[in-house]
Amino acid sequence: MASVSVFSIAARRLEGKVALITGGASGIGERTARLFSKHGAKVVIADIHDNLAQSVCKDLDPKSASFVHCDVTKETEVENAVNTTVAKYGKLDIMFNNAGIVGVAKLNILDVEKGEFEQVINVNLIGVFLGTKHAARVMIPNRRGSIITTASVASTMGGCSPHAYTSSKHAVLGLTRNTAVELGRYGIRVNCVSPYLVSTPLAKNFLKMDDKGFNSVYSNLKGEVLKPEDVAEAVLYLGSDDSKYVSGHNLIVDGGFSIVNSGFCLFEQST
Repeated sequence: MASVSVFSIAARRLEGKVALITGGASGIGERTARLFSKHGAKVVIADIHDNLAQSVCKDLDPKSASFVHCDVTKETEVENAVNTTVAKYGKLDIMFNNAGIVGVAKLNILDVEKGEFEQVINVNLIGVFLGTKHAARVMIPNRRGSIITTASVASTMGGCSPHAYTSSKHAVLGLTRNTAVELGRYGIRVNCVSPYLVSTPLAKNFLKMDDKGFNSVYSNLKGEVLKPEDVAEAVLYLGSDDSKYVSGHNLIVDGGFSIVNSGFCLFEQST
């Protein structure tokens, strides 16, 4: 009889679970979809980038991964994504509200148009509200579930991103805490993960910087560079039973950046 590795069994931390991931076609969402699938979950990727999302699904087990078109600012599409997931796999255990945008890079509030501000709020906050609402709708009868949202270090501090983005992420944290209180009575956990600047091709191209530059200029934790897979590991923890008594929590993944005042740091002077 073939031997089975104890480690391989233990490593599948989402065996039997079903997850819906918005913005799962690229970046943090894609890496999370791949990691969830590796750990035994059935994964549904909800995104507006159909071809990209379908390509990710093809790389995964076709029996455990599928795609549904979804614009998170439209309630009918979010509702459909949740309903499609339940119809296909019978339930929804994990809702990962990951879709988000930064918006225009305007730091002067006098230059920001109302429509530009609203666009970011619609995706980053309204989209999370809709995802949380419809996930709760199907999780409440089952008396369990995990809802996770991608926030940001901008959820707890100011001055590191444009006004609309910072406002949306502060609001997401408030929504997370409020819904954690409400939904806890049904056994549903609600948390968010707050990464610092993630080393993605888009970010590196925007800042004209490689991994070495990220580490030397933007990181407080020297020797490491924050990558999408690092954030995915944090999401895995919040989605798995390893965090079964964690709710209303903001898991900050920033190498200590948000606790440092870079303008006045005695330790920085001594290194």
